[in-house]
Amino acid sequence: MIRRVFIALTVALTMVAAPAFALGPLDEGPALASPLAQLQMRLDTLARHAPGDVAVAVRDLRTGEVVGYNAHASLPAASTIKVPVMVEVFRQMEAGAFALDRDVSLTSADRDGGWGDLADAPANSHYTVRRLLWLMITQSDNTAANMLIRLVGRAHVNETMHALGLGNTSLSDYIRSYGDIRSIRTTASDMVRLMAMIAHGQLVDEWSCGEMLQIMAGQHINTLLPEPLPADVLVAHKTGSLHDTLNDVGVVYLAGAPYAIAVMTTHLASLDSGRAFIHAVSSLTFKQISTLAAQRADGA
Repeated sequence: MIRRVFIALTVALTMVAAPAFALGPLDEGPALASPLAQLQMRLDTLARHAPGDVAVAVRDLRTGEVVGYNAHASLPAASTIKVPVMVEVFRQMEAGAFALDRDVSLTSADRDGGWGDLADAPANSHYTVRRLLWLMITQSDNTAANMLIRLVGRAHVNETMHALGLGNTSLSDYIRSYGDIRSIRTTASDMVRLMAMIAHGQLVDEWSCGEMLQIMAGQHINTLLPEPLPADVLVAHKTGSLHDTLNDVGVVYLAGAPYAIAVMTTHLASLDSGRAFIHAVSSLTFKQISTLAAQRADGA
């Protein structure tokens, strides 16, 4: 049983300290000068010595300023594509197509034997849309993802991403732990933009964005972006992996300077090398943006 936790945190989005609030959409806040040039230079250096092919994008959620490396390159999305699937589920739900408590029946075509609670679930078993969303994101359950893709329609996922201006994100098929899953593509830029829209409550409605953030904050797989960060820093995120690919995309709730981040790696000689790169980028980004947060707190 998945336990939902109501998460309170403090994000300073104005020059005055803000009270703690429930995890949900962020106000834009006043635009402040954001000295991210040093982060950009260090990312360039780090990425040039990276294993395989990598892409990084980081977006300051207060100003919208973006830095990155190879951010528009099309790379395998792996299970980060489940975030667009989640967005489409909430879009259709808000339009009245179904409710979160609707039951969906598992078919043999949905099943993927990878991992997650539904990997070995019997055909004709029933799960609510809400349960499937949590399994798809927090456990990266492919069977749950395929049930939701069948519910909303793969073409509709792609149409919504294109309508949002995320034309490099494509769900080409159902999600399997085998086969040509490298054809499911996205970019670090697309993912950071999508995360920013969710964080600011700009997709579907604010309630839906808050729900999506709660689900991503319940992620069970926290060995990539969150791993090198302080334990009290909340990260709402989604991972993705293939035999030679590791990705993680999300929102880091650093007080005073929350940011969206996407790190993608592929053609890795080993997953350990990709994990080390993601840790290095996450640690570097947090350190540099912590300096930015301190400057804001001092009124710089």
